[in-house]
Amino acid sequence: MKKIFLLRFLITILFFAVFGCTTPYTYQSSSGFEDIIVIESTITNQNKAQVVKLTRSYKLDDKSPTFETGAVVFVTDNQGNKYDFKQNTENYTSVTPFQAAPDRQYQLHVTTKDGRTYISSNETLPHQTEIESIAANKVTKENQLGVEITVNSYDPTNSSHYYRYEYDETYKVVAPKYYPKKAVPVYFPAGSYPPGMVVFEDRTEDVRTCYSNQSSNELLLTSTNDLSEDRVTDFPVRFIASTDHIIANRYSILVKQYVQSLAAHTFSETLKEISNSGSILSQTQPGFFYGNIKSVDNPGEKVIGYFDVSSYSEKRLFFDFKDLLNGEPTPKYPYICPSPIPDDQTKQYIYNYCFNKNPEYECQGELILNLLSSGTKVYFPTEGTSYILYPIECGDCTSYSSNVKPPFWID
Repeated sequence: MKKIFLLRFLITILFFAVFGCTTPYTYQSSSGFEDIIVIESTITNQNKAQVVKLTRSYKLDDKSPTFETGAVVFVTDNQGNKYDFKQNTENYTSVTPFQAAPDRQYQLHVTTKDGRTYISSNETLPHQTEIESIAANKVTKENQLGVEITVNSYDPTNSSHYYRYEYDETYKVVAPKYYPKKAVPVYFPAGSYPPGMVVFEDRTEDVRTCYSNQSSNELLLTSTNDLSEDRVTDFPVRFIASTDHIIANRYSILVKQYVQSLAAHTFSETLKEISNSGSILSQTQPGFFYGNIKSVDNPGEKVIGYFDVSSYSEKRLFFDFKDLLNGEPTPKYPYICPSPIPDDQTKQYIYNYCFNKNPEYECQGELILNLLSSGTKVYFPTEGTSYILYPIECGDCTSYSSNVKPPFWID
């Protein structure tokens, strides 16, 4: 599904104008907040459950858009096929998987629960062009050392021209203060003293190694229309600073390429131009930004969004930190987990495991029980009666990530 990444941000600022004279879209004057439907969808030549997302515009003081429930959603083509969609928790997905085919015209139909009907223009699948290769190289950009991931693509038929990229990245996380035994608080009956004790149990799941994921959140666009051949050469899709913890161990990126129509590409470029404007709140931008979806019942109604039909290609890359940045300082773990030395900076991690109420010696046994019970701290071994308790993230990566290895992962 096409993510119109910054669309919601644009909505919150009350639909400011698009500037420049290259876009074919219509702009109309608007002022004040308006409740407007937002329709987002990209169907591709992947045989999968296609996705349509319906939301409402929202104000700056609202935390998130409202999902438009109860709608009837389907896609038709010019050969009489109809693809029904069903409602899920956050979007609508096709009841059965399907893929866009060449030489067909597709149209999106939406009817909301209050009876308002919207249709898109007829869209066709652009020529499919495969990603030739992706590469990761050590580079310095703006005085920052890091890794740049680039993509190469070529269409010998010279008919693709307009490209949009997304990526999903996955990276290995290794908890630096992992201990194979888990400290478990056991409380005694009420009134007992001490109130409980700490026992150590062998861990039954891996909490040392995890895998985190995140996706691109910007519009990555390029065009070969002005070039002598339809070739994308070393287009940068991602730069990762050498200090970024996501490449501290092993890293993988899945680069996704969408070949768009001129109209879809123009829509994306315009959207990106707006989002990059330093004067986006300027009152000199009073227009409204239209896509290719309109109201059937009220032609003057404002509708935000785009129904895109794109051809798709993807390619994955793996690398370790040492593969490209050997000899450079390893990025720091995202949480502070220093090796405790009894000084003012690290004493916050050291607790006295005792229950003797001796005013000459601070006992913190009850506090240790409570911290372990709350799940906010994790035990790390030390000598004597002192306990080292780190934030849970330091010794248990499942507190913020997943220990399930992705099926595509290669070590």
